[in-house]
Amino acid sequence: MENQIIETDILIIGGGPAGLAAAIHFADLIRRHNESAESGKSNEAKLPLNVILLEKANAIGNHILSGAVINPISLYELLPDITDKDIPFESPVLKEEIQFLTKGGTWTLPFHPPYMGNKGNYIVSLGKVARWLGEIALKKGIQIFTGFSGCEILFENGKVAGVQTGASGIDKDGRPLPNYQPPTDVRAKITILAEGARGHLAKTLIKQLNLSQNRNPQIYSLGVKEVWKLPEGAFQSGHVIHTLGYPLDFNQFGGGFIYGLNDNLVAIGLAVGLDYTDPTFDIHHALQIYKKHPFILRILKGGKIVRYGAKTIPEGGFFAMPQLFHDNVMIVGDSAGFTAMPSLKGVHLAIQSGMLAAKTAFDSIKKNDTSGDQLAAYEELFKKSPAYKELYTVRNFRQSFKTNSFFGMLRFGAQILTGGRGLSLKGRLTTSEDYKHCRLIKELTGRTFLERNKDRLVFDNKLTFDKEADLFYSGTKHNEEQPSHIVVPSSDVCQVCIKKYDAPCQRFCPAKVFEIVADPKTGKKELTLHPANCLHCKTCDIKDPFENAIWHPPYGGDGPKYENM
Repeated sequence: MENQIIETDILIIGGGPAGLAAAIHFADLIRRHNESAESGKSNEAKLPLNVILLEKANAIGNHILSGAVINPISLYELLPDITDKDIPFESPVLKEEIQFLTKGGTWTLPFHPPYMGNKGNYIVSLGKVARWLGEIALKKGIQIFTGFSGCEILFENGKVAGVQTGASGIDKDGRPLPNYQPPTDVRAKITILAEGARGHLAKTLIKQLNLSQNRNPQIYSLGVKEVWKLPEGAFQSGHVIHTLGYPLDFNQFGGGFIYGLNDNLVAIGLAVGLDYTDPTFDIHHALQIYKKHPFILRILKGGKIVRYGAKTIPEGGFFAMPQLFHDNVMIVGDSAGFTAMPSLKGVHLAIQSGMLAAKTAFDSIKKNDTSGDQLAAYEELFKKSPAYKELYTVRNFRQSFKTNSFFGMLRFGAQILTGGRGLSLKGRLTTSEDYKHCRLIKELTGRTFLERNKDRLVFDNKLTFDKEADLFYSGTKHNEEQPSHIVVPSSDVCQVCIKKYDAPCQRFCPAKVFEIVADPKTGKKELTLHPANCLHCKTCDIKDPFENAIWHPPYGGDGPKYENM
């Protein structure tokens, strides 16, 4: 069967805030242009609205997860006619505090560190916001197709020509089944990649076209999150708590969060930098230990878990952002690293990036010129935008925490005094990829996270849960007849990894996709994959110390089904 071919002017991959903002703003620009042409205010010809947005989840919002406390400014800019009551906010931030946790106690920071305040911000379920934006995009004439994974970039004469979706109806060995459906080639004048953190297509494009030349490598945190239903009045909607310290080590970057949602729901989670060195560290298990702390336990008393999920967060900052454009293509949102540290805010920046890309796309379509020279206007618009200033001001923040929290805070203090430059004579601190940071297991004997916490890793399925139990609350489903979308190229490398690092894949994955099983006769350890468990966080693609785990999109529509996340 031959591939179906669809053609459009603008193709957007990803139905998160960045992709939907690009679609909505482009539609508004086309509408205003055509109204001007119809009224005689302009002698330009009308333009068609040909925009296709592909989303790999089976519904907009189903793969969206964030904390989330957002700055609403970009939503107001995107949709100037709306009011706060129109946006599905949970609550304005009414109370906020930062707690430092020790093993058994806590003390409140008497001040908010710079950039970490949330005055004027709102707590949201980002999935709800995405669904709302999706409805607006549909009303504006955007063609949204859910359940379609973008699997390969189409090139023509070395230039991006669109995206090929994944085939379906293939067995585990790659053979077509009777229900086989070939890929679809979606050809476009301009493709906008809005896939989120560690986007599969963006990763391929950046590497193939060398778009990160002379940049820092992107680095990430992994966030794991549960939503709990609490007794009436147990935790105020609009209450924001961030925590530092326990259960993380001093040399780990990260912390916890507790956000009060509506309907007596509370979001609780940890976000931890993937540049940690202990190969036995397990963020899911750390979250379970976190919930046993007396301070957290008091909040969750009498509650019940209702949701679970995980995602990665790009934290490299300004110096890790790739070139944002090339011939016929632009990269937006988390795929391009639009996250500001230390506020850990990215939603408003994602929306801004989508709008800037839409403005560039509109001007390019008007001129019938989608070359890299024309699309370079996207990066020029970014340099003149509030997003640039916000990211540039804290350009060295995350790199400051390469050794430990104490020296990180000292370096950050120096950056505040020097306008972000810090103590570096070059004005730029460098980093290395997250996968390079694991220490050999023999160097940590007796001091690993696993050894220090083995007595705490007892799960009662009421307060604490193992990964399989938590996974139930993510709604994750995959067609188990398809080929594994997580590829491990070398079993020999796995054996080396087991010996040197005790297979960190079995711990860094928050969904137990990777399991190490010992042969009962020989004792030899082997890797077993459970790709049906995958939460699409792509930690494996980032953290594997030998880069021996590669994430590909599964069948369209597969994956988690997040609600209130």
